[in-house]
Amino acid sequence: MRLLVTGGAGFIGSHYVHHVLSTTDDQVTVLDALTYAGSLQNLGPALHSDRLTFVEGNILDGGLVDDLVKTHDAVVHLAAESHVDRSFLAGGHFLTVNVLGTQLLLDAARRHRVGKFVHVSTDEVYGPLPEGAAAEDAPLRPTVPYAASKAASDLVALSAYATHRVPVCVTRSSNNYGPRQHPEKVIPRFVTRLLKGERVGLHGRGEHVRNWIHVSDNAAGIDLVLRHGRPGEVYNLGGGTDLTNQQLTEHILRACGAGWDRVDYIPDRQSNDLRYAMTWTKAARLGYGPNRGFEGGLEQTVDWYRANTGRWAPPHRNADSPVCRVLMSRPAPPV
Repeated sequence: MRLLVTGGAGFIGSHYVHHVLSTTDDQVTVLDALTYAGSLQNLGPALHSDRLTFVEGNILDGGLVDDLVKTHDAVVHLAAESHVDRSFLAGGHFLTVNVLGTQLLLDAARRHRVGKFVHVSTDEVYGPLPEGAAAEDAPLRPTVPYAASKAASDLVALSAYATHRVPVCVTRSSNNYGPRQHPEKVIPRFVTRLLKGERVGLHGRGEHVRNWIHVSDNAAGIDLVLRHGRPGEVYNLGGGTDLTNQQLTEHILRACGAGWDRVDYIPDRQSNDLRYAMTWTKAARLGYGPNRGFEGGLEQTVDWYRANTGRWAPPHRNADSPVCRVLMSRPAPPV
């Protein structure tokens, strides 16, 4: 299969690319804009593979998107603006990238009749649940601009199937963690600050509940949906561990050899949903299940940050890597 992966130099995207290259014979093209959260270093040894081609470019560049999609059999779409706090100040930009960018890819997929289109999303589209867990047909009730932009892009993707029969599947994962995650997210932020001897700030009283999935499990789940998911369907991909942020902090402190004297309780952030929860029965019927235990996965993650201090702030761009076959693109047009 010739597979186009958007956002493949990001955290989840790079793990997905490694999964595909190590478990299949597919040819992979990565399209990534190399913004603050993307880096060729995330792809690492994959850059040496003759089955990988890297294209630096933006999903808002319709001409580039069309040129790429028409030469590929399937698309796995991970490119997105994803940082919740950033979305508070740049909601329009999040909508432009996450919704319009998705639409441009879907239009190209329709024109060129791709065999499968997997749109990667988040459990945050379901909004907070005081109790119970959201199945795939639960109402979408996002509360922050980031989640709203992802919910909108989910609906755009599913409408492409309903209207044009573009073979779309949507995956929604819970909170990802693992090596190479940008320090804006809570686990790498806490880990890197603790390893530097600094303090960490816990919002409120740490009562917020999240489900945690190791990024390798999410990558395997996405690939399972690509190859076996039914077009027009949504598949939740959850992990095996639900933790309050207080419990999460306890795990991180222990893994980093630090104590509670390094923790400050700080005012809760704006619109911080108390609890996310979802079921993943549909994906389980395809053979999905989380394989990485949380404590072992967290220990592996801490070890990676301890051994890679130079990666805590990924370079803004590094497209001149001599081992990568790079097709440079024009900048995205203004929107």
